Amino acid sequence: MGTVLLVLQLIVAIFLVAIILLQRSNGGALNGLGGGTSVNGLLSARGKGNILTRITAVLATLFFALSLALSIYYSRLEVRTTSIVDAQPVETSEQAPAEESEPSSSEDTAPIEVPESE
Repeated sequence: MGTVLLVLQLIVAIFLVAIILLQRSNGGALNGLGGGTSVNGLLSARGKGNILTRITAVLATLFFALSLALSIYYSRLEVRTTSIVDAQPVETSEQAPAEESEPSSSEDTAPIEVPESE
């Protein structure tokens, strides 16, 4: 559920940014991105402004609603926080492999004779 809400939030945010950049501003923004004639030829300046304003309002409302839904969802989600400091070391009852490989009696090991040098 949380993943679906996050993906919807991301899509709405991308569309919201794109619609805001398409609106007419003093600097021009991305108003002429489509070549100018195709976008401007379909709608008058006033009609285009009204549609972009309405779409922006709808997307902004969706963005805030999804933000609230995500905050409610994650606040009710149980999160188990663990710390390395709180973790107890695990003790095993088995012997270490190094201890098993040691000879069990002294008969298996012969003393090493070192020749004397002259």
